[in-house]
Amino acid sequence: MSGFAVADQPDRYLVIDGYQRIAVLEQLGRDTVEAVVWPLSEAEALVLDRSLHWSKRDSALEEGWLLAELEQRFNYSVEELARRFDRSVRWVADRLALVELLPESVQQPVRRGAISAHVAMKFLVPVARSRPEDCQRLAEAFAAHHSTCLWRIATGTDCTGNRAVSGRSER
Repeated sequence: MSGFAVADQPDRYLVIDGYQRIAVLEQLGRDTVEAVVWPLSEAEALVLDRSLHWSKRDSALEEGWLLAELEQRFNYSVEELARRFDRSVRWVADRLALVELLPESVQQPVRRGAISAHVAMKFLVPVARSRPEDCQRLAEAFAAHHSTCLWRIATGTDCTGNRAVSGRSER
């Protein structure tokens, strides 16, 4: 079994990719693995790992958690994160807002898929900024009424995706 990546730290190797495989090997009684050693700092290794796995799409929340970790632990600015991930500052700020502004109780339905990340960024984050006490109630309403349908109504299409015109749908 291969596919382990570790960052070479001054006093240890830090696992960057392969935690689940290591856990399985430990259950099988293995105490040694072969790994690719990256001569990088922890932050550089995390960014490299993410860029190597870019085709495996993380959720917007997972992306936000990684960005928040890099911002808080390694003092990366939003601009630096955007540059390192080859994304816009807006993309980074949107994902950071999901994890930094939305309460955990609102993140849960986003994580489960009851509320899309796009709807959370478009509607819930602004409410969380200005009226945090209303954010939970709005999230509950979105989850109960299928946020994608609410999104379509808010953007002028009906729940079938047709443009709504004076109470009727047009094709």
